[in-house]
Amino acid sequence: MPLDAYLTLFIFALTVLGLVVLQSRPVAVFGGTLIALIGCGLVTKAQFLTSIANPGLVTLILLVLCSLALEKTRLLRVIASKIIVSNYHSTWLRLFGVTTLFSSILNNTAVVATLLSPIRNNPHHFSSKLLLPLSYASILGGTLTLIGTSTNLIVNSMYIEASGRSLSFFSFTAIGSILVITCGIVMYFCSGMLPSIEQKKATSEGYFIDAKVKNDSELVGNSVEANGLRHLESLFLVEIVRKGGLISPVSPSEVIQPADRLIFCGEITKLLQLGQFSGLEIFAEKNGRLNSNLTEVVVRQESIIVGKTLKSTGFRALFDAAVVAIKRDGDQVSGKLGDVVIRSGDFLVLAVGSDYKSRTNITKNFLILSGVEPESRINGWRAWLSIGGFISTIILAAVGVLDLLEGLVLLLGGLLFTRSLTASELVRRFPVDIWLVVSSVILLSNALVNSGVVDTLGVFIGQYNDPSYVYTALILLYIATWLMTEFVTNNAAAALMFPIGYTIALGFGVDVLPFVMTVAFAASGSFISPYGYQTNLMVFNAGNYCLKDFVKVGLPVSVVYALVVLICVPIFFPF
Repeated sequence: MPLDAYLTLFIFALTVLGLVVLQSRPVAVFGGTLIALIGCGLVTKAQFLTSIANPGLVTLILLVLCSLALEKTRLLRVIASKIIVSNYHSTWLRLFGVTTLFSSILNNTAVVATLLSPIRNNPHHFSSKLLLPLSYASILGGTLTLIGTSTNLIVNSMYIEASGRSLSFFSFTAIGSILVITCGIVMYFCSGMLPSIEQKKATSEGYFIDAKVKNDSELVGNSVEANGLRHLESLFLVEIVRKGGLISPVSPSEVIQPADRLIFCGEITKLLQLGQFSGLEIFAEKNGRLNSNLTEVVVRQESIIVGKTLKSTGFRALFDAAVVAIKRDGDQVSGKLGDVVIRSGDFLVLAVGSDYKSRTNITKNFLILSGVEPESRINGWRAWLSIGGFISTIILAAVGVLDLLEGLVLLLGGLLFTRSLTASELVRRFPVDIWLVVSSVILLSNALVNSGVVDTLGVFIGQYNDPSYVYTALILLYIATWLMTEFVTNNAAAALMFPIGYTIALGFGVDVLPFVMTVAFAASGSFISPYGYQTNLMVFNAGNYCLKDFVKVGLPVSVVYALVVLICVPIFFPF
C-alpha cells in the first residue's frame, strides 16, 4: 500500500482510540480528525465542501432545528401529564407507547428531556421503575423511521455520499416495528428487576419564583396534580401562600383557589414554562417586563434595599426593573416575593426596562453578573402552526409528495417569519457536534477511497468471497458496531463503521443495503452501557441508577434486539 494509505489508517486508528479515551469529548476528536485529513492533503477541497453540505446532513440539521418549535409548545407536556396514573402497569404501557410514537418523528433526546420531570415528580411510583424503560423506549422508537434518530440520518448521509441514493422514510419501519414489539415485551417483564429508589424531594436550591393565580384562571378548582403543576421541567412547586397562611409541603391533591400565590423553586431559564397556564401571573409580568432582557445581579452590602421588602422599597421606580426571582445561598426564601426582606448577597433576576442602563444607582446597589435568556414558550396559533406544519411536512415527505429537505426549508422559513423560532435560538441550539462528526467521517471515508485502503480491503475480502461467509461477515459487523456503540457513542459508531460495512459488501460483490442497515440498527442498540446513548446518560443520573441496573435489564434486551436484527435484515434486505 502507498504511504497515504498507511497515514489514513493511522488517523482512523487514532480517531477510534481518541473516542475510547475521550468519551466525553467526541467533537474534539473528530475536529482533530478533520484537521489532520486536510493538513495531510488526504482529501480535496471539493470533497471537504461536499462533506459539510451533504444533503443527508443538511436534512438532519434542519430536522433538529425545526423540532425546536415543537419543544416550545405544550404538546408533549400536556401528553406527559396524562401518562402517569395510579396503576403501574397502565403507566408503563402508556409511557412506552407515547415515547416510541413521538421518538419515531422527533429527536428522542428532546422527548426524554420533556418526560423526565413528570416521571421524577410523580406521586404514585418510584421514578427508577420508569426512567430506564423511558430511555429504552425512545431508542426503540427511533428505529421506526428514517428521521427517528440521528443515527439513521447519519447512516443515510453517508449512504447518499457513497451511492448517490437515499434510504426511504420507511426503510427502517418493518424491522423497527418488530424490535419495538419483541424488545418491549422483554422490557415489560424485566422492569420488575429495576430498583425502588426514593426520589430526592425538591429543595430550596435554585431561584424562588412567585406566581399569582387570577380569579378567572383555568387552574382554579383543580388539584395540583390535575393541573400538571408537578410535571414541569426543573421547576418545583414548594409553597402556596393563601390568605396570609403558608401551605408547605404542597400535596398533589391540594386544590388551587383564586388569589393563591404559587411559589416555585428551580432554574430561572425554565421560567416561561409557567406561561402555558392561563391566568397564572408572574410577579414581574403585570408590568409587561417579563419578556424584556433579564439580568442576574447580587445585592451589595451597602444597597439601600437591604433590610427592606421589595414592596416597601418602590423597586420598580428606583431601578426601572422588576424582580422576577430571588435566590439566597445557605438559607431558604419563603412566602410572597414582594414580602421577602432583602439581605446583602441575595441573587436577584431582574426584568429591566428601557431606562435601566441609564440609572446611576444600579452599580451602587448591585453587582451585575450576566444576562439571562429564558427558554421561551409559544401558544395559540403559533403553537398550532408549529405542530401542524411539522406533522404535515413529515407526512408529505413520507408519502413522497414533498422532498423532506425542501419541506424542512419551507417549514423553517415559516417558523422564523411567524417568530415561532428566532435567529438567536437557532444559533444557540445549532447541532455543531452532529455537523462536525458527520462531515469529518464523510471526509475520512473519502480519504480511505483516495488512499487505496478501500480497494485493498476489497481485494482482501474478495479472496474469501464464498457466499457462505457473507452472513458471518454481517454478524461480525453487527458485533463490532454494537461494541463501539457501547464503549464510544452511537453516532460515532455509525459514522466510523459505515465505510467498513460498505467496503465489505463491495468485496463480497453483494448488495450493500444489508450491511448499511446492520450498521444503522447496531449503532442504535445501546442498552447495557449508560454512556453509549445520550438518553441512557440522562436517565442514569436522574434515576440514581448503578451500572448493574443497566446490565440486568439491558442485557436481555440487547440479546433479543441483536437476534431480531440479524434474522430480519437478510429477509427484508436480501444479499
